[in-house]
Amino acid sequence: MEAIADMIQEIQGASPARRTQIYELLEARCLGDDKKEVRSLIEKQARAQVLTVQWELEEILERTAPQVPTKPSEPEKTDAEAAPEAPKNDPNAPLSERDVEVVYEDPRGLVLHKTKTGNRWLATQLDPNTGQPQTFELAAQEIEQIKVQLAQSPYWVLGKKPL
Repeated sequence: MEAIADMIQEIQGASPARRTQIYELLEARCLGDDKKEVRSLIEKQARAQVLTVQWELEEILERTAPQVPTKPSEPEKTDAEAAPEAPKNDPNAPLSERDVEVVYEDPRGLVLHKTKTGNRWLATQLDPNTGQPQTFELAAQEIEQIKVQLAQSPYWVLGKKPL
């Protein structure tokens, strides 16, 4: 189990190819004999990772989750009968990896995400006291201030540099 924790710790600084390899190994372990223990450890370790790594680990857990048999007596609901979704622009709606894109990634620990729709920005940085990544939403004035301060930085993701 210590090997799994080591692999998860390695993800953030790994090359894209190595990251993919680690995710594949973790997914295979989630389907193995000790899957309950592996899934539990991944869930625990994911909380201490940056947001993008958390999302990847959550997707692995979703893909490898045990299938719950459906009740045959319940007919499937049609699209019209299904519960309506929450409004797309709800400012308090939880965000997933599909909702945001990385726009700035400084190797020293600052990562900025922007929602694909709307103008919500999230920042992930290491807490100097604990060394653990923390993600928080930025206020409108903070967004503008960060854009000015980091305008000449080389760490803007290609094609995402602010105007």
